[in-house]
Amino acid sequence: MRIYNLFPRLAGEFTDWHGHLQRAADMDFDWVFVNPIQALGRSRSLYSIADYFQINPEFVNERLDSTPEDQVRGVCRQAEALGLRMMVDLVINHCAADSPLTRQHPDWFVRDDRGQIAHPGCIEDGERVVWHDLAMFNHPAERDDRGLFAYCKDVVEYLIDLGFSGFRCDAAYKVPPDVWRRLIGEIKQGHPDVVFTAETLGCRPHQTRETAESGFDYVFNSAKWWDFESPWLMEQYELTRQSVRSVSFPESHDTERLFHETGHNVAAQKQRYLFAALFSAGVMMPAGYEFGFTRRPHVVESRPEHWEEPNIDLVDFIGAVNRVKRDWPLFQEEGVTEILPHANPAILLIWKASVEGRGEALVILNKDVHQWQTFETENLCQLVQASPPLKDVSVEWPMDYLPAPFTFELHPGMARILVAEA
Repeated sequence: MRIYNLFPRLAGEFTDWHGHLQRAADMDFDWVFVNPIQALGRSRSLYSIADYFQINPEFVNERLDSTPEDQVRGVCRQAEALGLRMMVDLVINHCAADSPLTRQHPDWFVRDDRGQIAHPGCIEDGERVVWHDLAMFNHPAERDDRGLFAYCKDVVEYLIDLGFSGFRCDAAYKVPPDVWRRLIGEIKQGHPDVVFTAETLGCRPHQTRETAESGFDYVFNSAKWWDFESPWLMEQYELTRQSVRSVSFPESHDTERLFHETGHNVAAQKQRYLFAALFSAGVMMPAGYEFGFTRRPHVVESRPEHWEEPNIDLVDFIGAVNRVKRDWPLFQEEGVTEILPHANPAILLIWKASVEGRGEALVILNKDVHQWQTFETENLCQLVQASPPLKDVSVEWPMDYLPAPFTFELHPGMARILVAEA
């Protein structure tokens, strides 16, 4: 999956989305993920859904005679015509605290010590943050006899009917694994091509594994925060690699913009996308990354007028990276991946091998986004198990001939991508 995250508050009305879809297709993405588009509670947060079967009027073009649902279907048809599949957030771990559901089905919700509906939260910078605009669903671990499961299944069917064939399941680890296993299984009986991805950021390793093994097709990983040194990312990768594929991202709607974090460093922008795209089977990139946007998307306050003037233009670069991922199947799976030692500590040397017998790859990455770094080896072919030759499919300045010994001066953040057939 090569996923372009179109943040709906920046995109505006559905009738204004076509240009964004076209750009995603031009960059060789094959999925477009949109955050929640359903009717909201008083807080107006995209993740505070009050009515799962109504469309947020902010995205509806009221000048048209077509219904909100038909406008969504129109967008999905446009995407399909461009070779894109549409994915949407599935938020069934909570709803808006002022949703009619809290009155109609009070037994569907977690209660606190005072008997009041509980609010979800998280730990941020060592402090617990509580979202008082949200109400926590109480999904029973045993088979549901209170109607909540049936309701959630109806929500999924409603979104599929609108044209969505993929779901990013928000805070998936907060829903019991048995619920996911049953929900995904029953949906796939009628819709075998529908894809479920699990967002598990912030949960414990055992929760990640339990969630990943609950029928999901993909799970989001934490590669965005890797320092290119610590062992934890490879440990996380191995934790789920054999049971489910993962999705990396260089930034998301929940993080600060990377271009802002790095002080407008173009090399870092390119480096992080290339690494995310080639590290794991899937990759996701939010709209605006290709233009070096600096304003973080906001689930309440963002508006179409906050779409920024481009600071840079990486459309061609990102498209080239996506084509490498598309054309070489070993970058589309959770293959065997190792970090190889190298004399230059500023060089990240990654070896990947297909578990489906489709070749190997070396990714030689300059971790330094400020200085040139030298990579040297006596013989590149000694670093892989496949028979020569190695082919250079690098996005920038690929080489027709790879000499031995091999020396290359890597620009800041630059990578060489070498592949070998099985």
